[in-house]
Amino acid sequence: MSKIVLVTGASSGLGQAIAERLAAQGHTVFGTTRLPRGDVGKVRMIALDVTDDFSVTRAINEVIAAAGRIDVLINNAGVGICGAVEDTGLDEVRRQMETNFFGSVRTIHAVIPHMRAQGAGRIINVSSLAGLVSLPFQAYYSASKFALEALNEALRMELSGTGIDSTNINPGDFRTGFTAARVFTRQALSGRNATQLTTTVGMYERDENKGADPALVATLAARLVVQRRVSVRYSVGRFDQRLMVLVKRAIPAWVFGRMMRAVYAIE
Repeated sequence: MSKIVLVTGASSGLGQAIAERLAAQGHTVFGTTRLPRGDVGKVRMIALDVTDDFSVTRAINEVIAAAGRIDVLINNAGVGICGAVEDTGLDEVRRQMETNFFGSVRTIHAVIPHMRAQGAGRIINVSSLAGLVSLPFQAYYSASKFALEALNEALRMELSGTGIDSTNINPGDFRTGFTAARVFTRQALSGRNATQLTTTVGMYERDENKGADPALVATLAARLVVQRRVSVRYSVGRFDQRLMVLVKRAIPAWVFGRMMRAVYAIE
C-alpha cells in the first residue's frame, strides 16, 4: 500500500537514498532540507530546519495540507561534531544535541497528534551503531544517538495500543557525504588531544570511505515502511561493525574498552 512519508535531511546521503527509493516504489515522499530547493525527481522537497520549532510546525502542516495525512516519519537529519570531550564548548554540545536529538523530538511532537487522529502511523529514527557503542572524539555525536535509543524504547511503550509505533535504524559506516561534512570543534585540532584525535579520526575516515552502499539503508527503510510490525531497532552495515555491538554485551566493560582503544590506536 502506498504511504505518505516525510523524510528529514533528504538532500544528501542516507536521507536522499531513502527518499528516492521510497518514491521509486510508489510512495508519496516529502523530503526536507534546511534551504528551499526544487523537487528531486519524484521527491517533493520542502524547507525544514529541525532546530526551529516554527519551521517544524510549518513543514508538518504543509505536508498535511498537501497529502491529508502523514503515515511515516523518518527522522534522518543530523550533524557530526568531532572533538575531545574537554575540547568541546557547551555551545557546540548544544548544537549537536539540537540537531540530532531535539530535532527528532520536535518532529515527533509535531506528527503524533496527526497520527493519533488518523489512528495509525510509524516513526523511524535513523540512529547509528555509535548510539550503541560510543566512539572516542565523537562522544557528543554518540551521546545524541544514545539519547535516540532511550527515546525510542520509551516511546514504543507509551504508544502501545494507539496504532502508532516506532523503531530505530542503526547504520555503521556508509559512503556518504558525512565524512566531508564532519564538523571539528574550535579546539579539536589545537588542544592537547589534537595528535591522538587526528590519528583516530583518520581511521574513521578510512572506514567511512570504504563503507557500505547507502542502498542497503534505503532497502531496509523501504521494508520497514510497509512491514506490519517493527522491532526496537535494526542494525545495518558491515558485519564486523555490527558484531562489535554483540561483543560489547558479551564481555566485561573494561575488556571491551581496552579492545576499542587498540582498534583506534589510543595509547
